Amino acid sequence: MKLIIGNKNYSSWSLRGWLAAKQSGLLFEELKVQLAGDDWQVIKREKGEIRPSDGKVPVLWDGDVVAWDSLAIMEYLADKVGRDRFWPKEDAARAMARSMVAEMHSSYMSLRSECPMNIRRKIGIELSDATRQDIVRILGLWAEARARHGKGGPFLFGTFGAADIFYAPVVSRFITYGVAVPGFAQAYMQAVWEHDWMQEWIEAAETEEWTISQFEVSETA
Repeated sequence: MKLIIGNKNYSSWSLRGWLAAKQSGLLFEELKVQLAGDDWQVIKREKGEIRPSDGKVPVLWDGDVVAWDSLAIMEYLADKVGRDRFWPKEDAARAMARSMVAEMHSSYMSLRSECPMNIRRKIGIELSDATRQDIVRILGLWAEARARHGKGGPFLFGTFGAADIFYAPVVSRFITYGVAVPGFAQAYMQAVWEHDWMQEWIEAAETEEWTISQFEVSETA
């Protein structure tokens, strides 16, 4: 398999696709491209392996099979290796995990735009009411998942799975922008941040020399 991803410092969707590939346990080749660079524009025009994603990342190639969009990639891999590797076995927990992943995939637009993922920076900014509402909603979901289904380990549904994959970039954002969270959320975020795969991604992000100015938010007093 081949997984095409963008800048590790900034690309939250690439992080999700990459974590899903890691969670599958399958071997894959990683191809990283600079999203804001001229070379990416050339690659999009010349490389057939990028299509039919229209230049978006991540993209997973598995022989003749192509999947793009991080959720589609995760679901393809879950079908391939067994859904229990990604989703809780118990019906109520699985339904909640799927709902949380779907909500993450389609919501929290204010948080996404106001607090772009930037692993290398630790800054403080003034958050809008809309972003604060997104944060409250996410913390509420985390609290419910942990209380109802998280007794088997430190992650949202006990063991690391689909929900943690999709909220890992949120953990990164909360750390970057110094979002104040209650104790249970601090413990969960620490578990995600210290996960071996996250540490591997973080180390790679910190050594990247690429910078995308539009994602470099200025600090406020």
